[in-house]
Amino acid sequence: MPSGTFTNKELMRVVRRQFALDWKGIHGVSHWVRVRENGLVLAESTGARTNVVELFALFHDSRRANDDHDPEHGERAAAFAKSLAGSVFDLDPLDLELLMEACRGHSDGHTEGEITVLTCWDADRLDLGRIGIQPDPLRLCTDAAREPDVLEQAIRRSRQ
Repeated sequence: MPSGTFTNKELMRVVRRQFALDWKGIHGVSHWVRVRENGLVLAESTGARTNVVELFALFHDSRRANDDHDPEHGERAAAFAKSLAGSVFDLDPLDLELLMEACRGHSDGHTEGEITVLTCWDADRLDLGRIGIQPDPLRLCTDAAREPDVLEQAIRRSRQ
């Protein structure tokens, strides 16, 4: 499995320095690690671009202002990722657009779109168990995420 994003010390330092919430909280680094794992598992079946999946895991909640209702956090995350592209990490223009789309829409409940974006959204939704919510297969985007074994393993990880 690729591991570049979470081993890029400069990228992690920049993201952590600006993160406004509890680093170990419900939207912090443990969540990001599980979203990464979920996404990479799904990508094996969906064919999603793993570089985008990994960066999504890091950025999608990185600009939250609070742990509750924050409807603009995805847009802020997309802008933050764009501001760092080419300096702290490299991504081709198409992949950057996919990353930004995934960040912008990850909490809107959409279930249709480009497969890498859908994989990112499912990777995040599969970690709802951390807040006591069982992911609803009808609200997942990909067949891979609805697979009983994948769903069960993700729920187990999210509740540990």
